[in-house]
Amino acid sequence: MEDPADLGERPEHYFTERPRSPSDRREMRFVYRGGLLSFEVDRGVFASTALDRGTALLIEAMDPPRDARVLDLGCGWGAIGVAAARAAPEGHVVLTDVNRRATLLARGNLRRNRIANAEVRVGAGFGPVDRERFDLIATNPPYHVGRPMLLALLGAVPEHLTERGKLLLVGKGSQGIRFYQGWLEERFSEVRVLARGGGYRVLQAVPPAPHPPERARPDAPARVGGAAAAPGRRG
Repeated sequence: MEDPADLGERPEHYFTERPRSPSDRREMRFVYRGGLLSFEVDRGVFASTALDRGTALLIEAMDPPRDARVLDLGCGWGAIGVAAARAAPEGHVVLTDVNRRATLLARGNLRRNRIANAEVRVGAGFGPVDRERFDLIATNPPYHVGRPMLLALLGAVPEHLTERGKLLLVGKGSQGIRFYQGWLEERFSEVRVLARGGGYRVLQAVPPAPHPPERARPDAPARVGGAAAAPGRRG
């Protein structure tokens, strides 16, 4: 998210809760799965003039099940979330962002595209979804927040995924995507590069399966007060 061509002019970070930059709304469109999607974009929000290359690459690689629950984490004006709702018409999509101007745009863009199976929530990180779980978490995260905060966000991903859940993450070399790929490979059971282009790569990460609780052996002696109970004699 450091390419000026992707960002347009912005006097402040796009992850500011309440942008102060003057509004300058404009319409933007792109084709997805044979249909035209229409959006309103504005200053003070990431990719304020056009769909950025990284997000476009992620959208092209995204293929959720038709009934998937999807989280667009850091949704901006809603490109990923709207596309996911079209791709999963029998599912449900939650779009979240800390930027209130972004969430206002995202809600309007759901209406513009007649999306009924999605909603927008305001808040940082996973705060707006609390303990909810999703089949797909898709994000082009705010790399400018720094590695500690971004790693904390990625570390919380597994507890918000279902058993079939996956993470889709896009970034480029100057944002340290290879570092994050290595970090995910050490902690997730499977990490694949789904797409590359323009210096970006889209990563798909599957968390390790939770370990089932240990079961006592059928012939193990029962424990009473922390000590093994001796088997009784039959009389």
